[in-house]
Amino acid sequence: MRHSTYECNNGCPVEATLELIGGKWKGVILYHLLERTYRFGELKKVMPGITQRMLTKQLRELERDGIIHRKVYAQVPPKVEYSLTESGETLKEVIIKMRDWGKNHFGL
Repeated sequence: MRHSTYECNNGCPVEATLELIGGKWKGVILYHLLERTYRFGELKKVMPGITQRMLTKQLRELERDGIIHRKVYAQVPPKVEYSLTESGETLKEVIIKMRDWGKNHFGL
């Protein structure tokens, strides 16, 4: 498969995608949100290596970029849920392919 040099010199779509979902944690967050809606504490539990501060930062960025939805319930104690937006749902195939590649490549 041959890729155009022009394509990646003038607004590379791969670079743009990685800007939104790249890094150590965003893909993992999205992978978990493929299954269902999660509360903050639940996400923290399934991702024990992430700090609370980093999880908050990554969730805010994904929300800002329209990939996830943050729903706040007006109650005490506060309840916040995270889910994929319609745009986030379109990443499902990409995330599943990344999972499958990782399984095959690392024998997981």
